[in-house]
Amino acid sequence: MDMAIAIRTALIRGGRAYVQAGAGIVADSDPAAEERETQSKAAAVLAAIAAAETLRPAR
Repeated sequence: MDMAIAIRTALIRGGRAYVQAGAGIVADSDPAAEERETQSKAAAVLAAIAAAETLRPAR
């Protein structure tokens, strides 16, 4: 494989998280279902950020 497409990304800068999520749209895609899927993907990134805020380094 010589390429990859990021479908979930987060950029954290200045105390803010900028989250993006994408979908694989094809001719037979249902727009409402694709929107739900994209929102679900973004929610997973947001949940990971929230969980990371509660972590502490191991000593």
